[in-house]
This record gives sequence, structure tokens and C-alpha cells, in this order.
Amino acid sequence: MKKLKSLDRRMITILLIVFVQMVGAAMIMPILPLYAQRRFAMEPQVITLLITAFFVAQALAGPYLGRLSDKVGRVPVLIVSQIGTAVSFFMIAFAPSVAILFVARILDGITGGNIIVAQAYITDITPREKRTQSLGLIFAVFGLGFIVGPALGGILSALFGPTVPFIGAGVAAILTVLLTWRTLDETLTPEQRLKNREARDSSLSPRHIVKNSSLMLILGIVFVGQFGMGLLQATFALFGEAVLFRGYDPQMVDLGIGLLLSVVGLSQFLTQLILLPRAVVRVSDATIVVIGLISRTLGMLIFALAAAPLVGAVAAVFFAMGMGLMMPPLQSLATRTVSDELRGGVLGVYQSTISVAVIVSTAVAGTLFALDATFPYWLASGLGLVALIPAVLLYRRMGKVKGVESFTAVSD
Repeated sequence: MKKLKSLDRRMITILLIVFVQMVGAAMIMPILPLYAQRRFAMEPQVITLLITAFFVAQALAGPYLGRLSDKVGRVPVLIVSQIGTAVSFFMIAFAPSVAILFVARILDGITGGNIIVAQAYITDITPREKRTQSLGLIFAVFGLGFIVGPALGGILSALFGPTVPFIGAGVAAILTVLLTWRTLDETLTPEQRLKNREARDSSLSPRHIVKNSSLMLILGIVFVGQFGMGLLQATFALFGEAVLFRGYDPQMVDLGIGLLLSVVGLSQFLTQLILLPRAVVRVSDATIVVIGLISRTLGMLIFALAAAPLVGAVAAVFFAMGMGLMMPPLQSLATRTVSDELRGGVLGVYQSTISVAVIVSTAVAGTLFALDATFPYWLASGLGLVALIPAVLLYRRMGKVKGVESFTAVSD
């Protein structure tokens, strides 16, 4: 409670906005694949392409939204992206065809810069040495959203039908628009925005990114790790129905998958609340990344072996702990590799790297799942081991220094 009272008012506001947004987004996670399968008789190979479509759009739009927020301000971009998300959820709820489902997912991807901009907003108001902890709060809120959202989505679907969670998610997105418009102050002054618009020579071009070896290591870890994440994300609901809850009626499947995702959210929240704050004062960010990757890989391996809901819950705990530990320090390190006027841009590049990894993985996930329901999980655990290679290189480069690590910013 003491920590919450000491938070910047703007921090509390942005965290509330992210929470409402994540509750809405998490509500549809256990429902969308099964909704597409049951209502439109879509095959697994096509269902997973719904996720691919979202991430293709996000990968293309992410860097531009990040840089746009550097130039015109965080709040306007945040509002527009939230409106796009709300419209997309309503389109899914009332979609008359598969084509409209894909249009809705693409729209959500194009305008899906709300989390990127929220993260940029937090880096604006947080000193460098405290960014890992602050970004950790974002992931704690993600966890809270995933505690409430999937369970709520599963309950609403079971009680009132599969379209209700999408309508509820759209309403939640509208609430975030109102919260942003009425309560959030702009962090970038007119002078800063002008400076960012004129900083053409220091823009994040592909050449600058490739020359920034520290950033390349971070992006390598993110890409390989998120490829495995995409395999899980695309097939989890289908995996739950085919393996963990085989033989259960559809309503219980929806509820069970929602509750398992809530276990992920609760574990991630507790990780941010208890483990990460203690870790950042004892070891370097690079060390935390390695520990998180190991935990996440173990979770994926247990998923591959899971044959019952209880085993799936154990896997969810290890997976969520790993995600909660590794992602905030990776993002914090990424923002330290560039000059301050490019913070939004580098977070856009970071998010696009995630998107590209998930695009490729979700595009093949349905085919892999059709071959064997557990195959995506075996592959995901193997890729987690591969991601340890750049993570260890990052650790060796950073040494055992606690606190702020030194990175070379992008230069002209």
C-alpha cells in the first residue's frame, strides 16, 4: 500500500487504463478460437490465421505508431488506438462471415498501439534506473487483467452465449477511451514533440538498428522466445478442448480454459508484486532475463506433457513466472539502447519484433496442431532453450552489475 501511495498520479491513471484494456482483451482469448470453430466451422489452420492477421497488421503499424506518439504526443495516439480496438470487438460480435472476422482482427492490429504507447508514457515519467520496476507494474496489471478477463469471458460465454464477451470487451475499450480523454495528461511538451519531429537524422532506420549490437541481442531474445509464445497463443484453446478438457461439454471447456488463463494472470501478478522487485535490487536485468527464460521454458515443457487440468495449471504457473520476470527487464534494456527522443520508436520496433515472431509461429501453429495436439508445445519448449543462447551472451556482456547497465545509444 505504501508503494501505491508513493506512485505518480499519472502512473496510477495509466495503470488503470491498461487494466481495463487488458480485462477486455483477455475476455475474448479463451473464446475466439472456439467461437470461430463453432459458428463458422473454421479449420484449425484457418483459426490460427486470425491471430496471424492481427500480428501482421501490428508489426507493420507498430513502429509508426510509436514514432507518431513521439511526434504528436502519447495521449492522441492512445485514444485513436483504443477506439480502433473497441470497433474491432463489436465487429467480431456481430460478424456475418469469416471475412469480417479477419477485417476486425486486422483493424485491431493496425490500431493496436495502445500498450506500446502506454509503455512509452511510463518511460517518459520514470527515471532510467527505475524503468524495470515501472514496466514491471505494467506487467502486474497485465496479470490482474488476465485474472479477471479470461474467467469473466468464460463465465459470460457459458451463461449468455459466445457473442457477449466480445460486446463486453468492446465496452471495456470504450471505457479506456473515456479514462484517457478525461484523466490523462500529455507527457511530451510542445517543444519535445517539435524536437522529436525534427530528429530525422537520428530516426530508427534499419541501419541504426543493425549497428546497435545491444539492441540486436535484445531483439534476438525477444524473437526466438516469442516464436514459442505464438505457438501456445494460437493453439491453447484448441489444446484445452482436445487434451486438457477432453470429454467435457462445451460450456465447461470454455470455463476451464478461462480459469487456466486466470491462473496465468494470477501467477504473473504475484511475480511482479513479489519476485521482480526483489530481483532487481539483487541481480542485473540480464540475469533476470536468463532466469525468466528458464522458468518459461520449463512451463512449456510441462504443457507438452500435460494430460489433465491440474498439470496444465502447474505449467501455467511456471510459464507466467517466466514471462513476468523476463519481459520488463528486456523492455527496460531496449529503451536504454537509444536516445530519449526515440523511446516510443524503439518500443515500436520491440513490439514489431514480437509481432513478426508471432506472425510466423501462428501461421504454422494450426498445421502443427493438426499433426499432433502436443507438437506445438514440444517445439515451443525447444525454442525456449534456443533463446537462452542470446540471453547468456547478454548476461556475459553485462556482467554481474546491479542497477543501471550502460548501453550505447543510437548515434548519427
